[in-house]
Amino acid sequence: MTTNRSGALSACRRVVIKIGSALLVDRRAGLKKNWLDAMCEDIAALTSRGVEVLVVSSGAIAMGRSVLDLPAGALKLEESQAAAAVGQIALARAWSESLSRHEIVAGQILLTLGDTEERRRYLNARATISQLMKLKAVPVINENDTVATTEIRYGDNDRLAARVATMVGADLLVLLSDIDGLYTAPPHVDPNAQFLEFIPVITPEIEAMAGGAASELSRGGMRTKIDAGKIATSAGCAMIIASGKVDHPLQSIIDGVRHSWFAPSAEPVTARKTWIAGQLLPGGRLMVDEGAERALHSGKSLLPAGVRSVEGDFLRGDTVAILSLNGQEIARGLAGYDAQEARQIVGKKSIEIADILGYSGRAAMIHRDDLVMTMTKNAQTGHKEKADA
Repeated sequence: MTTNRSGALSACRRVVIKIGSALLVDRRAGLKKNWLDAMCEDIAALTSRGVEVLVVSSGAIAMGRSVLDLPAGALKLEESQAAAAVGQIALARAWSESLSRHEIVAGQILLTLGDTEERRRYLNARATISQLMKLKAVPVINENDTVATTEIRYGDNDRLAARVATMVGADLLVLLSDIDGLYTAPPHVDPNAQFLEFIPVITPEIEAMAGGAASELSRGGMRTKIDAGKIATSAGCAMIIASGKVDHPLQSIIDGVRHSWFAPSAEPVTARKTWIAGQLLPGGRLMVDEGAERALHSGKSLLPAGVRSVEGDFLRGDTVAILSLNGQEIARGLAGYDAQEARQIVGKKSIEIADILGYSGRAAMIHRDDLVMTMTKNAQTGHKEKADA
């Protein structure tokens, strides 16, 4: 199997790039402006090729501690949060100014891991990010460190980046750090450590190779990067670990600089199907007409016009079962509306939603990205089969 995938970055449809604190911030001098400008040139080059780019940027605490002249070494929790409050403003301004030189608008998103795990907050975050990308803006995402607690202690922007990548259906996650990839052992400890260029699957042996953080400004080490790899690759997103210590790190990857490539799972849809169709208990049921049933089988979203009735008391983001007119379950998905609102728009056209609910809601009752068929058309013959999503 070939491991030369350097050109994959420029060929991606959507890529998430995570940048470590030590790359952006110098302990004494503060922001590394020249490096940031070079990075934004790389981003502009990708967007000019039609690649959608999202950035997960560390650095708020590191910048804040520099501005506040906090001492070297570990910070107390309240010090980290204060540093984040000051540093986040400077970080957002730096990204906005650098990207604007290429006529690119930056949009700031502050998340915690909880925002990507709780279904309702997940859907809201994804909708905001998706809209930014539709408007050709580059979302610049960071942990909301001013309110986070566990995240600050653990240093999880690697895993947050992986969760963002799965949230938006990215093709590739790039983790830029102060190390150029995965080694069989920490190279600063073991001079005989071997570099791993291609990782087809993350095994317990691969996990055992992870080391600790490499600098005081980097809150996550190789362990969090391997955790990120498990999240991303299981959802069908490839991952690269590469050094960001050079100018133009993205272009360097394209040019073939050494990096570690983690292959995506061969069956990512199966995992998502299990999550929606098997592990979550439906909070309600939607009965649909024959036209909607045909639309679902052809891969389309479920629109309010095709829904005949709503049962149950569910919230937006909860799992609901979709039934045919004869009462058989044909699909499951994540509700785009609360049950009370869903009942008001049953059978209505999407353009009528704003007048009925008083606000401009989503066009779909369940978006196709949040829906999986649980029974094929053969179900009507009495033979139940899991459908290909």
